[in-house]
Amino acid sequence: MPLFFRLPALKPSAQSPLVPQADSHARLLREVAQVFLFLGFTAFGGPAAHIGLFRHEIVKRRRWLTDQQFLDLLGATNLIPGPNSTEMAIHTGYLRAGWGGLVLGGVGFALPATLIVLGLSWIYQHFGSLPQASWLLYGIKPVIIAVIVLALWNLGKQAIKGPLTGIAGGAVVLLYLLGVNALALLLIAALLVALITNARRLKPGLLAFSMPSLAGLGVLLVSSAPFNLATLFLTFLKIGSVLYGSGYVLFAFLHSDFVERLGWLTDQQLIDAIAIGQVTPGPLFTSATFIGYLLAGVPGALLATLGIFLPSFIFVALSNPLILRLRNSPLASALLDGVNVASLGLMAAVTWELGRAALVDPLTILMAGVSIFVLFKFNPNSSWLILAGALVGILRSFLG
Repeated sequence: MPLFFRLPALKPSAQSPLVPQADSHARLLREVAQVFLFLGFTAFGGPAAHIGLFRHEIVKRRRWLTDQQFLDLLGATNLIPGPNSTEMAIHTGYLRAGWGGLVLGGVGFALPATLIVLGLSWIYQHFGSLPQASWLLYGIKPVIIAVIVLALWNLGKQAIKGPLTGIAGGAVVLLYLLGVNALALLLIAALLVALITNARRLKPGLLAFSMPSLAGLGVLLVSSAPFNLATLFLTFLKIGSVLYGSGYVLFAFLHSDFVERLGWLTDQQLIDAIAIGQVTPGPLFTSATFIGYLLAGVPGALLATLGIFLPSFIFVALSNPLILRLRNSPLASALLDGVNVASLGLMAAVTWELGRAALVDPLTILMAGVSIFVLFKFNPNSSWLILAGALVGILRSFLG
């Protein structure tokens, strides 16, 4: 049994029925696979939206975790490189069904998008353009905004534990919108909350905080080389090992490596790769699948996907047993509180930006408002609302 389960705070309870002892391990593995495959097919909208959908499915509907445990996992994923929503799936799968659940959670969430992107890559390569999906996203985006708002409301009640964390969260929102780096905000908020909360315990000069960087992996890659599968895999492995932040940061990494350094892609192909990741459900990192397919067909797509996602599985496997130890230490617990509230601040800022792009006319504003009301009042499966939003988008495309 994983170390995480042997620690007192994560014992199954009425509020957090994590792993009922009578259940067979095989049933738990099937459950993890089914839930994350389902989420992988329905989780549109980027990491912030994914977290909202995860919280609705895992905390609210299935009660696998409490809100506090969910927040701690969210904070932990923000401290390691990689796609946060995929890492949340990996963490949750591990807690629910052990090492097999760790693999099935991450693979289940990423697999649907990978398969969809493979199909779109084939269309792109044969016809030279992307299918238009604007009508679909028109109806889905307002619902996604509502799901995120619900998640922010419920998680915020857990994360904001007093004036200090409230001020820290608000400052993160403001500074992010002003252009301050997301990772810097996470670190600064975590350190300030930890230091202020534990000011009486600390002696000057006792603490030194550092964050290891894996950026040195870049030196393993040849600076300029003709195409080969090994370089493709290592390049995506490096990106998955060092990348913090949003899809725009991923765009910068991909441009630096594949357009400028290696010269394997054009600017337009890279833009199309990012667009594919954004219009499909699941993690944005499946843009790697598209690039790999363009460069080397199915073998390239599979190697690129493996390279960019593999570090997430390793980082989660290494960090998961440490999360509760952090929570049981006064200093580290305050540090985690700072990361949690900063994570939600970043999520709120991203939601503001998404909202400005999604709520473009009276109909989309109305859809978002109705979705928020329905979610707060009736707590339905959010996937039905997403489907309804897609249908509204289809109807609007026909009616003009």
